[in-house]
Amino acid sequence: MLSRAEMADDEMDYNIVFPDAGTSEKHWQGTKEPVVILLGWAGCKDKHLSKYSSIYNEQGCVTIRYTAPLKTVFISESFGYKELSSTALKLLEVLYDYEVENSPVFFHVFSNGGFMLYRYVIELLAKDEQFRSLCVIGALVDSAPGSGNVRGALRALAATLGPKITPLLRYVLLALFAVTVFLLRIVLYPLTKYVHKNHYDAVQERPPDWPHFYLYSRADQVIRHRDVELFVAAVKQKGASADSFDFVSSPHVGHFRDFPEQYALKCRNFLAACMKDVEGAEAKKRRRVQDQ
Repeated sequence: MLSRAEMADDEMDYNIVFPDAGTSEKHWQGTKEPVVILLGWAGCKDKHLSKYSSIYNEQGCVTIRYTAPLKTVFISESFGYKELSSTALKLLEVLYDYEVENSPVFFHVFSNGGFMLYRYVIELLAKDEQFRSLCVIGALVDSAPGSGNVRGALRALAATLGPKITPLLRYVLLALFAVTVFLLRIVLYPLTKYVHKNHYDAVQERPPDWPHFYLYSRADQVIRHRDVELFVAAVKQKGASADSFDFVSSPHVGHFRDFPEQYALKCRNFLAACMKDVEGAEAKKRRRVQDQ
């Protein structure tokens, strides 16, 4: 039996699910069950994100689902306004609100929309005293990150606008967005990056020290596969733990839909490996304390 809680107000709109004690004990056997934070892609509906969270709920994990609003992903970030930074702060505070801040924390991040928010989460975990004690064990990244791809960004925005919007308004919005992104994020980026680095460069320059697993596809029409491959190679050079898998034929954030069993297995195996690493590190720490 799962227990669910939803919070919807002017500040946050998220969904948190707690597993029953028996399922947690079966899978984690005395250790604290992980809290999996799923950060949805731009325009993602919660019913879609819930299909991914069920992978972890079945494993006895607590899950928190959140998708950043479209305006913060497509407008605030494009203009260099760091609205997602305060969103990241509120999201991490949810862990304290539900008293799960001492549990292992795992992220499942989707597309650039989720990765933009994840970038600020990483920064807070590194700089904010309150969050330094959180035990982040790993992150799985689906269809991200991408950089400087105006065509892909336009495809993503067009998909999120949906069919209800009038053709004229759609054309105006896409044209304005294309000009803005092209000017601020490509033409002027050598200058604007000193004021506001994009998510791709910010995380690549200072990757966190927990392991990452990047799931992508060379058939992705929104995020170029070479962007993901270059990113993984760059963070590895900096000593970060990063692995990747190319699904080859699946579309953007469509890997789970096209390969459900393989995708779910990769998620479960990576989470289990991250938990094992933490248990090993804690055992070593206990032995060091005993030896002193």
